[in-house]
Amino acid sequence: MYRVVAERIQELIRQQGMEAGARLPSERELAASLQVSRASLREGLIALELGGVVEVRGGSGVYVSSSVAATAEVPEAGPGPFEVLAARGVIETEVAALAARNATSAGLDAILAAVLEMERSHEDRSSNELADRNFHLAIAHATGNTALAGVIDCLWRQRGSLWQRLKEHYRTEELRKATLLDHRAILEAIAGRDAAGARKAMRAHLDRVTRTMAGGG
Repeated sequence: MYRVVAERIQELIRQQGMEAGARLPSERELAASLQVSRASLREGLIALELGGVVEVRGGSGVYVSSSVAATAEVPEAGPGPFEVLAARGVIETEVAALAARNATSAGLDAILAAVLEMERSHEDRSSNELADRNFHLAIAHATGNTALAGVIDCLWRQRGSLWQRLKEHYRTEELRKATLLDHRAILEAIAGRDAAGARKAMRAHLDRVTRTMAGGG
């Protein structure tokens, strides 16, 4: 979908004869004009930025970066970030519930260690990202099902360049702080053997990430 949206934005740039440096309409206006969600629009814009067509400037807007590049090929960047988040919502909620039922003491210790490391590395984005990954993988391993652990690892690796650029532009400090609290809530539910609570806490966490990245507050 992000490739379709990106191509439609390029067509809009061509139709309106927008030159390098021209500012595109606001996200709200573009989404309404193209009849797509804000999430799909952002994926398309990020794909175009990676292709050198536009420049996304936080707090300012989106600008045409090159009139020549406006006809560039949209790069193939794998699944869209919101596709991956949707898949995680289906799978990781149940993984959290299963971990609450099956986690050993060692498994709980691994989840706790990842939470503590994420809290310690809050200001170091690279270390924080690694700790975040370790947290979700530790939950998967705590289920006792290696296939599920492999699925979570695969989903994490599929986030790719689109996700990284999306995060650079739209991840907020509020989301980072909320994520720490979310992870604590997930850990507490798993440690308390509360499968329904773990499922709910993971769902709330992933929904929060999706809303923030999609511009839904």
